[in-house]
Amino acid sequence: MFELRKLNYSYDALEPHLDAKTMEIHYSKHHQAYLDNFNKVLENYPEIQGKSAEDILRELNNLKVSDSDRSKIRNHGGGYLNHNIFWASMSPEKQIDAELVKEIEEIFVSLESFKELFGNIAKTHFGAGWAWLVRNTEGKLEVYSLPNQDSPYTLGHEPILNLDIWEHAYYLKYKNKRADFVDAWWNVVTVI
Repeated sequence: MFELRKLNYSYDALEPHLDAKTMEIHYSKHHQAYLDNFNKVLENYPEIQGKSAEDILRELNNLKVSDSDRSKIRNHGGGYLNHNIFWASMSPEKQIDAELVKEIEEIFVSLESFKELFGNIAKTHFGAGWAWLVRNTEGKLEVYSLPNQDSPYTLGHEPILNLDIWEHAYYLKYKNKRADFVDAWWNVVTVI
């Protein structure tokens, strides 16, 4: 069964951009709940348990599971993986991936225009969800948002980085100002 990955930084390491209390609740309560519920639904399917979480979501529509459990796997497995990517997308210290930055600049004209596009997608997404930078099925970079805990893996895409735009990710510090949270998040993005 799957386990909660240890953060590579302390809860307060991303201050003042992401506050320690939000980080603690987000990681130890929300992420933990997605993991627990994902493992719980997988208990009914020993034939799936040996697969990676990524492969489970890639194969979601072909799994021999009930429709109700498929929905639970999408929601809880997506929540588990989406959060893993989210934590890995951030760090108190930049570790710039020069090749990724070059590719972003080639596709989106400049790093600033990419940030503006990604930020606008995150700021204008209706309701709960995630903003994503992915590599699509053709191997090209793509930016979009998905609702709830939906995952790019179900589309055959490989996530590169994401931003959690559920209110639990920012509400303690930013209240109803998602745009301020999105702008602050760029200060802790690891690779760009």
